[in-house]
Amino acid sequence: MNVLFVASECAPFVKTGGLADVIGAVPKALEPLGADVRILLPAYPALKQHLEGGTTLRDFDDLFGGRARLISVEAEGLSLLLLDAPHLYDRPGSIYLNEDGQDWDDNHLRFGALSRVAADIACGGLTHEAGTWRADFVHAHDWQAGLVPLLIRMADPNDPPRCVMTIHNIAFQGNFHWSVKDILGVPDHFFTHEGAEYWGQFGFLKAGLAFADKITTVSPTYARELMTPDFGMGMEGLLQARRGDLSGLLNGIDTDIWNPATDPHLAINYTSRSLKRRAKNRAAIEERFHLEARTDAPLFCVISRLTRQKGLDLLLEVLPHLVESGAQLALLGSGDKDLEQGFREAADRYPGTVGTLIGYDEALSHLLQGGSDAILVPSRFEPCGLTQLYGLRYGTLPVVARTGGLADTVVNATPQSIKRRKATGIQFEPVTADALARAISRACALFADGDVWRSMMLNAMRYSVGWEQTAPAYLALYESMTDS
Repeated sequence: MNVLFVASECAPFVKTGGLADVIGAVPKALEPLGADVRILLPAYPALKQHLEGGTTLRDFDDLFGGRARLISVEAEGLSLLLLDAPHLYDRPGSIYLNEDGQDWDDNHLRFGALSRVAADIACGGLTHEAGTWRADFVHAHDWQAGLVPLLIRMADPNDPPRCVMTIHNIAFQGNFHWSVKDILGVPDHFFTHEGAEYWGQFGFLKAGLAFADKITTVSPTYARELMTPDFGMGMEGLLQARRGDLSGLLNGIDTDIWNPATDPHLAINYTSRSLKRRAKNRAAIEERFHLEARTDAPLFCVISRLTRQKGLDLLLEVLPHLVESGAQLALLGSGDKDLEQGFREAADRYPGTVGTLIGYDEALSHLLQGGSDAILVPSRFEPCGLTQLYGLRYGTLPVVARTGGLADTVVNATPQSIKRRKATGIQFEPVTADALARAISRACALFADGDVWRSMMLNAMRYSVGWEQTAPAYLALYESMTDS
């Protein structure tokens, strides 16, 4: 089975969020099941080093204003198809945003080009020295690949390759002025309420959801939430109409990269049989974040984009309560400037108790998972979330809002679940400051009972967080389209 993945980012090469981790992990999980997955990516500057050793499969004289090449590369155990188009992708900074923090004004061309090349590959195959590779199925991820199903339908209206569209976060939709359809060469009859039209705009994600054969998202609860006005963000009607084609397949993580027994980013490695060793990782966190050395109260961590979606404004509101509870906080992240400033000021207000580092550091994110006692994820909505899965893997108990994949992956600590040795963290609802404060109090009380806390850590570390169940589910989904 040959599968073409189309995405805008892929770990470990280029990453802005959990999408990259998924794209870097799923093909490896599908390979032992008999799938040959090729990943089509833009050749951003971070990927330039891999071009020299690759094989040029196709040249484009004019791809939306410039020359381009499609280059096949093997790297980090993945088969990559890199779209080398310097006029579109060779830019400093963020892959999505300019130096002012605004969307690149030609993002419709940048990702329209990615989708066009994907459709060419899907319908025409790839010819190389070893022969011709043809995709049996195309898997498009998020709005940046949203035009793929539509363009495939345009290229082969009678018998197009089967296509899956995955929503990783419906908040990001890729909506542009209606005239973009003409620039991209999309005929008017595709620009309808049932097609790519979204409130008068041309919608990349809307197009993907309208024309894909199947739609998936990254957790069962999020799939149900997306069909409601509170979470569907204007797409709920379309998703309700396509509920028979929509499924929620739970994300996993790469358990080789995220493994406390071998993780090179930790001060010391450990397993479920050597949890006392985690103290050295906590000491390293305390040193890095200028926190007092403590053992009598939990150290909470946050590793996140600092946005309202992630509920970090609520955490700022309840920080005095966290401090009064005797707990500590180490926060790593960046995002909204007012939240960044708020957490900087909190670190100044509570020296030794609250530590803040603005930015992102992959190695430090591993250390925080390997030495903190609990990780806070108070998201207002969360399609799946990966940080809580990393927390489970490392015995860092998640304290999460009961939404999306957070609800699906964390077993709430109740008297019953604790007694049955099933509890792996704490859930709270509604997503308010008061509910978050109560969850923090619950965590502090549970931490004070060392036997219960240790039992929960062991439960968490035994919890399956890899792709063992979801990879076969993806394979079954592809196979279900063979005769559809």
